[in-house]
Amino acid sequence: QVQLVESGGGLVQPGGPLRLSCAASGSIFSIYAMGWYRQAPGKQRDLVAIITSGGSINYADFVKGRFTISRDNAKNTVYLQMNSLKPEDTAVYYCNVNGQLGATRTFQSWGQGTQVTVSS
Repeated sequence: QVQLVESGGGLVQPGGPLRLSCAASGSIFSIYAMGWYRQAPGKQRDLVAIITSGGSINYADFVKGRFTISRDNAKNTVYLQMNSLKPEDTAVYYCNVNGQLGATRTFQSWGQGTQVTVSS
């Protein structure tokens, strides 16, 4: 079993920063990739950023240059530094982690979601 605990969401003014964290715990053998998704009301869940165990990173076009994803492998934790936030960034942000529980068992887990609201 893998548990993900997210933190760092909240209310921020346009142009402000916010940092999200997601810590994975449980019987984790290895982690392939850690990522962040977001879902606004009435919309689909979209990929925001993803980082692999090897350090490869992909960003959605709508956050390039503003958001930075990073990870601490020793702590099984992924971060999302969000700068220059816009009202359209308002959404519930979800952490996603996939990896291995053992030699042959894989897993994919989602965090509970954290609300990010950008408003003046």
